[in-house]
Amino acid sequence: MSAGGDVTVGPDSADDSGALAPVTTESGLVIRAITADDVAAWRELFRAYGEFYETVFDDAHLDHVGALLVTAGSGVDALVAVDPAEGDALVGFAHYRSHPDTFSRQRDWYLDDLFTAPAARGRGAATALIARLGEIARGGREHGHGGTLRWITAASNERAQRVYDRIAQRTTWLTYEQKL
Repeated sequence: MSAGGDVTVGPDSADDSGALAPVTTESGLVIRAITADDVAAWRELFRAYGEFYETVFDDAHLDHVGALLVTAGSGVDALVAVDPAEGDALVGFAHYRSHPDTFSRQRDWYLDDLFTAPAARGRGAATALIARLGEIARGGREHGHGGTLRWITAASNERAQRVYDRIAQRTTWLTYEQKL
């Protein structure tokens, strides 16, 4: 089965141990769950992601988020895109979470952060990360998973919007936030 035309996935989201099974894209990237061994490389990608949005993450922030990503039950999970041709270098990540949906009675999924290293752009990493997350969400439909996968992006991030417009439906909803 091909998800998003870019990543080949099996019928199951997890291997026999219950861990997320890695998948390989047509361009050779591997999409898999983040591990503790990835955190140092992830920090550099997340720092670059922050800079893209004119935000500086200090070491305490990076330590905190990195720990959340590798702690089961923290409420946030991560997938990474790895390039075996570059010594298994991390070239992208997707941070996500799920929650009960009051309208559908299923689980909804939210993609919090998505980033691909500039040198790896154009190889389908972002599309593959989203496709894999969609496969994970759909994989447990009989257990109350499914629902909808949502994410936001900056209005100025036109390159990302071109990708998203190919794989998802742009909504008419507006996003508001209140600083607490």
